[in-house]
Amino acid sequence: MSGTDSTSAGWYEATRVTAPERPRLNFDLDIDVCVIGAGFAGLTAAREIAQRGWSVAVLEGNKVGWAASGRNTGFVLPGFGAHIDDIIERVGLDHAKQLWALSEQGLDYVRRTIADNNLPGVDPTPGWLHVSKTGNDNEQRTFVERMRWIGADVEAWSAERVREVLPNKRYFNAVHYRNAFHIHPLNYALGLAALAEKAGARIFEETPAVTIDAAGVRKRISTPGGMVRASHVVLAGNIHLGNLMPRLAATLLPVSTYVMVTEPIANLSEIVRTNSAVSDTNRADNHYRIVGGDRLQWSGRMRAWQAEPRWIGRSLAADIRRNFRALGKVEIAHLWRGTLGRTIHRMPQIGEIERGVWLASGFGGHGINTSALGGELVARGLADNDQTWRIFAPYELVWAGGVLGSVVAQGIYWGSRPADRVSQSLSRLRERRRLRRQERLARKALAAAPAPVETQPGPPSP
Repeated sequence: MSGTDSTSAGWYEATRVTAPERPRLNFDLDIDVCVIGAGFAGLTAAREIAQRGWSVAVLEGNKVGWAASGRNTGFVLPGFGAHIDDIIERVGLDHAKQLWALSEQGLDYVRRTIADNNLPGVDPTPGWLHVSKTGNDNEQRTFVERMRWIGADVEAWSAERVREVLPNKRYFNAVHYRNAFHIHPLNYALGLAALAEKAGARIFEETPAVTIDAAGVRKRISTPGGMVRASHVVLAGNIHLGNLMPRLAATLLPVSTYVMVTEPIANLSEIVRTNSAVSDTNRADNHYRIVGGDRLQWSGRMRAWQAEPRWIGRSLAADIRRNFRALGKVEIAHLWRGTLGRTIHRMPQIGEIERGVWLASGFGGHGINTSALGGELVARGLADNDQTWRIFAPYELVWAGGVLGSVVAQGIYWGSRPADRVSQSLSRLRERRRLRRQERLARKALAAAPAPVETQPGPPSP
């Protein structure tokens, strides 16, 4: 097993584009806006604010894209971590439509940024299949109709169509999101950083924000090497805000997922016959896609704490074998973990939380589109006095429960797995019974059919 160092993003690090070393901040700095965190949200906000002519500095405690932005599955999806039914129940249908449209704007922002700037190594690939293991055609049709009401570009796939591209008897029907795509997330982060700098933003790596004094017109952010004074602060550090803003950090539940990339698999394209990203659950297992042409990237096995990846690797490999035995034994080339911050309501935290202090955080679940959306809305609110960010007002800051919240979340995840397996087994049993019933009816019909009448040949034609 190689490339299992959890301190790096494995395959993404191995295939990253070249990027400049960025300096530490070692002097005092006076600017208009200080952005804390050089992930997708912070870099998007910095780029958009700088393009409007404001002076911007980004403080990153590690490297650009080091945290969840450079370690995730790379799926760029519409929607949010919260299920659409929960959103409708909380805010109503019209408000839910507005939120969905914003999520699509976030997705389009990523697509447009990549295409318009020809970002190297990002490699956008279209499609996302959300596969069901408990086939229910009526339930699927209802869901697809509801999603179309909301404004989603979705289509229903039958079990037969799914199994043509994913030969797995555990799989039934699926919903295909045609507007979704998947990317190399670390290269996107690096490209976004370059665009922010081109717009005039300054990025300082290995420069953690130690304290923040948000009182008064000019905010003061101290770092190990210098002081930043700014009229506005954008907090885009997610769970890594830590002691800087304990009240905000307490609203996020840290969730770690594990990602592996296999060694090249000779028959991969014969078994996994789609280049779309695939998810076969609503939870942390299993999300996968083909990368590098002949490797399978597979993620799952959520933990509410940071377990050592090498202990998870065997489980991920077993998940692949369980779903695609024809691939044979797979060897792990890269294995890493990524830790995201998830809110209790599973919706992002976007907006001005006190005068001059802006928040773009809590993107766990659908992080790439919503972090782009969050960064852009904060930039528009801060620089243009645009109030669109207030659409997220119903999703307030909620305490995530601390250690107890993590234990409960882990228990729910583990507890749901047996129930899911029972439900999936029953679905496969029902399918086998249906097929046997069809076979019996076909045999009865064949036995009941009258025997063909033999006719004597007539005299030859003259």
